[in-house]
Amino acid sequence: MQILVGLGNPGAKYAANRHNIGFMALDRIASDHGFGPWKAKFQGQIAEGRLGGDKALLLKPETFMNLSGRSVGEAMRFYKLEPDDVTVFHDELDLAPGKVRLKTGGGHAGHNGLRSIHAHIGEAYHRVRLGIGHPGRKELVAAYVLHDFAKSDEGWLDDVLRGLSDGAPHLVEGDRSRFQNAVAARVAPSDPKPAKKPAPAPQPVPEPEAPDTRNPLQRLADKFR
Repeated sequence: MQILVGLGNPGAKYAANRHNIGFMALDRIASDHGFGPWKAKFQGQIAEGRLGGDKALLLKPETFMNLSGRSVGEAMRFYKLEPDDVTVFHDELDLAPGKVRLKTGGGHAGHNGLRSIHAHIGEAYHRVRLGIGHPGRKELVAAYVLHDFAKSDEGWLDDVLRGLSDGAPHLVEGDRSRFQNAVAARVAPSDPKPAKKPAPAPQPVPEPEAPDTRNPLQRLADKFR
C-alpha cells in the first residue's frame, strides 16, 4: 500500500493558492481514478482506492502547512508503513511553472510542510516537486505562495494536473520513467510531423524534332516563301 500526500492549507480561502497545488493534484487523481469519497481521518481528509493493481490512500493534511507532518506520521503509523511507502506532492519555488521533478530524501529547502514531515517521519520519503516559479525576491515568497494562480497559469496547470493523474499508477508501481513520460505527454506533447509535400507532377518530355533533310539551297529558298 502507498500513501500519496498532497500539501496545502484547508479552507476555501486557500483552495486556489499556489501553495495548494499538492491538494489540487490529489483531487484530480481521486476524480480520474474513481476513489471513494473524501472523509475526515488522521487530522486530514483521506480517500481510498486503487492505482493500477495497488491499493492507495490519498491524504490531504488539514493541520495547515506548517504542521503537515502530524497527519502524515499518524497515517503511516496506523498502516505500519515505512517512509519509502509515502510520496508527497508539493509546490516548488526552485522550478519553473509547469516543471515536475521527482526526489527521494535530502533536505527540505525551507519548505515548511516538508520541514514538518521531516520532523515526524524522517527524510527518506519520496517527493513530487511541482514547479510554481519564484517571485524573484525572498521577502515576496510568503505573499506569492499564498496568492491564487493567475489566469494565465490555467493552461499549464491543467496540463500538469492531468499528467500527474495519468502517471499516478506508474508512480505507485515505482516506475519513475513511465510516470515522467506521462507528465511530459501532457505538458509538452510531441509536435506532429509536417505532412510531406506532394512530389511535383512529371513534366511531359517534348518529342524530338524530325531531322532537317533539306539541302542548303532548299533551306535558303524556303526562307523567301
